Amino acid sequence: MTKTTLRFIATSVLITVQTLTSISVLASDTISIERIFQSPSLSGSAPSKLKLSPDGERVTFIKGKATDFERYDLWEYHLKSGKTRILFDADDLHTGNENLSDEEKARRERMRVYGSGILDYAWSPQSDALVFPLAGDIYYYKLGNKAAKKLVETPEFETDVRFSPKGNYITYIRNQNLYVTHIESGVEEAVTTEGGGDIKYGMAEFVSQEEMSRMTGYWWSPDEKHLAVTKVDESPVDTITRSEIYADSIKMIEQKYPKAGTNNVQIELAVINLDDKSKSWVPLSNTKDIYLARVKWMHHNALTFQVQSRDQKRLDLMAYHLNTQQVSTLISETSPTWINLHDDLYFSKQQQIIWASEKDGYKHLYLHDNNGKQLTQLTSGDWVVDSISAIDFENELIYFTGRKDSVTERHIYSVNMQTKKITRLSTPGYYHSPTFSKDASAYVNNRSSINTPPQVSLHNSEGKRLTWLSENKIDTTHPLADFQAQWVKPSFGKIRSQDNTTDLHYRLYTPKELKGKHPVIVYVYGGPIAQVVTNRWAGNRGLLFQYWVNKGYVVFSIDNRGSNYRGKAFEDVLYRAMGDIEVSDQISGVNFLKSLDYVDPNRIGVYGHSYGGYMALMSMFKAGDYFTAGVSGAPVTDWRLYDTHYTERYMGNPNIVDKAYTDASVFPYAHQLKGELLIYHGMADDNVLFTHSTMLYKHLQDLALPFHTMDYPGKKHSIRGKQTGTHLYNTITRFFDTHLDNRQQH
Repeated sequence: MTKTTLRFIATSVLITVQTLTSISVLASDTISIERIFQSPSLSGSAPSKLKLSPDGERVTFIKGKATDFERYDLWEYHLKSGKTRILFDADDLHTGNENLSDEEKARRERMRVYGSGILDYAWSPQSDALVFPLAGDIYYYKLGNKAAKKLVETPEFETDVRFSPKGNYITYIRNQNLYVTHIESGVEEAVTTEGGGDIKYGMAEFVSQEEMSRMTGYWWSPDEKHLAVTKVDESPVDTITRSEIYADSIKMIEQKYPKAGTNNVQIELAVINLDDKSKSWVPLSNTKDIYLARVKWMHHNALTFQVQSRDQKRLDLMAYHLNTQQVSTLISETSPTWINLHDDLYFSKQQQIIWASEKDGYKHLYLHDNNGKQLTQLTSGDWVVDSISAIDFENELIYFTGRKDSVTERHIYSVNMQTKKITRLSTPGYYHSPTFSKDASAYVNNRSSINTPPQVSLHNSEGKRLTWLSENKIDTTHPLADFQAQWVKPSFGKIRSQDNTTDLHYRLYTPKELKGKHPVIVYVYGGPIAQVVTNRWAGNRGLLFQYWVNKGYVVFSIDNRGSNYRGKAFEDVLYRAMGDIEVSDQISGVNFLKSLDYVDPNRIGVYGHSYGGYMALMSMFKAGDYFTAGVSGAPVTDWRLYDTHYTERYMGNPNIVDKAYTDASVFPYAHQLKGELLIYHGMADDNVLFTHSTMLYKHLQDLALPFHTMDYPGKKHSIRGKQTGTHLYNTITRFFDTHLDNRQQH
């Protein structure tokens, strides 16, 4: 249930992003979902995978073809010349089907990467070359050359392709082993050879990819002499047999899936000497039932790693010293509930550690010495740091994103490591996503608001804008221009929770013309590690909200307790009690809606997907007096069916706290269904398995309770595809039109 972030960017000579251009179709006399998804004006796609070259001279990105949004090419914007050009057209290098390995299919699903062509790439440390995988092989391009050369060509599929720290090698995974190729000579060597079956070297296991945001299992030492490599043994993990139902076939898939309360993989970590391939095994913990959360080299003789206990109440930052082969503990943190993982660990040249922690209740930055002793707290207050963006060690400045000025907006800040002075670099009224150069001297900023599509600009380290890469200004030629008269700007605000203890942020769209009592659609997610109420461009779902509000609906969202960026106490209410306080806070939102004289209290619907689908069910089952109709997409119905790391973090181990799992399941409350309910699910979902919905179908049928379903053959958790998206949004809209009787009442 990890969430992918907004990755829109455009350049001055590129056609604007897909979700932006699609808005133009709403200006027509007939507003329709078909036009949103299928308009001929969708002649461009959203560039992504934005990267600044290490020397800061080029911005590179991948972009879908004008004729096929999911077939990607590699592009470059040269900052000094201001010129944009396509570096590589994927069709020039490979045509025909890309026969993905099962491992690659699963990895892409975990990464939420879709499409074909050039989907990833890496810069050399010297900014003089690029490497990228395509159709299972590896291409290498030296700047200045006319063409890329195929550096690795095999019948097998290579994944997780990267440069070594000095740019002399590339490394990659093939057949569950780690390989290295010397770029100049082209000589390939196997770093490991024992992988196969249940054994995987250099690869991240399922829960690491899906829930821990660790997508790799190998790490280069800075001097290129050693590789830290994981060995994953999946044999303890239960094999589940799940079906993937397609339009014309049913595939039975055997998958290693660690459901809550069952065994995880056994994981080991080795440091491999590249000269002689000798392995030094790192003692991770006294117990094997742990998570290897993070690995990072401190310097060429010290490897750090983070070990998280099975119950996720303890996190240890450890160091393995190559010279002595001894392990020392640098930082240990504990929590009565759980500890959130992060990637904010950096090592300074002054032998200091920069580390993030929530130990004071909010995520903040701390400075430690290399032995782990805390020296000072760098940021503080009742607000959270999102993440570190870059560090200028020479000037002792840390650049980070955070919520110091607004919970609903992300801003860019710097903090002086000596004075602790915090300076905001970004403009209020927007949600900012920076990408810094390696030396932190400049950054590309992608900003947007709920009413402003993404704008991209280049800035110096003090925040001064140097140039627009895409101002994306809404002028008379802009696709949004003709729709300005119809565009509805939502309002933001706060209400008190039912127990009068907490402020809850909401976003409210109201029709431009208020006549009588209007129906309401409440869009909900409600789960941890997420936030719905933000002042950022909302993509196609935001267009759907505009479509609904133009039809006469009030559209509302509220971030209940348990959601992100409000501090640890705001999240901790979920502990061993999912589906309780979240529903209570959504009821607070409905009570607020009922206080509005233009809202019909008898026509309020709820819609959500994934955890939001779970929330839609719990709202319909536990709060049926408040919600008339509900749409639940790909819902979790019983947390016993979901994976270990995510579920046990919030719910504990079901073998110990079985009642908590029963109370958090939708099944004990299903008999209370009063209103109309639609459930939809992808029939090949390998995240929230289709079993979640089929079990609920059977349960509601056994209760003789009518409900509606719409299932999508061959679709995964995201229900992707232009035609499928059109069908899904139409289905949801027509359901609400029917059961909320969307005719304005007078």
